[in-house]
Amino acid sequence: MKSPSLQNQTRRHFVNGGLALVAANLALGLHGEGAEKAAVDAPRKASPNEALMEEHGLLNRVLIIYEESIRRLTAGEEMPPGPLLEAAKIVRKYIEDFHEILEQDFLFPRFINGNVMKDLVQVLVEQHLGGRHLTEDVLHIATTGALKTKEDREKCAGTLRKFVFMYHAHEAREDTVLFPTFRGLVSAHEYDALREEFEKRERFLFGGESFPVMEGKIVAIETELGIHELARFTQGL
Repeated sequence: MKSPSLQNQTRRHFVNGGLALVAANLALGLHGEGAEKAAVDAPRKASPNEALMEEHGLLNRVLIIYEESIRRLTAGEEMPPGPLLEAAKIVRKYIEDFHEILEQDFLFPRFINGNVMKDLVQVLVEQHLGGRHLTEDVLHIATTGALKTKEDREKCAGTLRKFVFMYHAHEAREDTVLFPTFRGLVSAHEYDALREEFEKRERFLFGGESFPVMEGKIVAIETELGIHELARFTQGL
C-alpha cells in the first residue's frame, strides 16, 4: 500500500497531468483546421445500440432519484411527492412505453427466432412486465399528500427498492450481454435500417428527438432534490 504522502503525490501528478491534457486539447480545438471543427460540430446519429444505451443512462439517473427518495422516506425527511411522480412518469412514458417496446419489437424477436439466449430474453420480458406493475404502484402512491403517513412512506420505499434492485441488474445484463450479441445477429444494412425505425417510432410518440427533453426533465427533478451536482457523489474519497 502506498504511503499517504506518496498517494498525495500520485493524486497531484494525476490532477496536474489531467489539467495539462485538457489544456492541450482545448488548444487543439481552438487552432485546429476548420474541417476538423466541422467534424466535431456535425450532428451525430446514434446507432441502435448506442441509442438504447443512452436511454439506459437516463434510466440510471432515474434510479439515483429513486434511491434519494428511498433515503428520505426511510430517514423521516421531507419527501415532496412531485419529483417522485415526475420521475415515475418518465419511466412510464419514456422507458416502458418507448425504450422497452423498441426492445420487444425489434430486438427480442431476433433472439427468439434465432434460438439465441432465449432464456435471458424470457427473463427480460418478465422483468419488463414486473417493472410496469411497480411503476403503477409508484404512480398511485406518489400523489399529492400520499406520502404523509408512515405506512405510505414505507410502502413507497419498498416499491422503489424492488424497482431499483431489479433494474440495476436488468440494464447491466442488456448492456454487457444482449446488446453486444444483437449486433452480430443482423447485417450491417439491417442494423442501419433499425436506426430509422427507432427514429420513426420516436417521432410518432414524441413529435421529434426526445432524449434532450427527457434529460432536461431529469435535471429539473435532480435540482429540486438537491442531487444535481455530480461532485456530491465524490464525498468521502
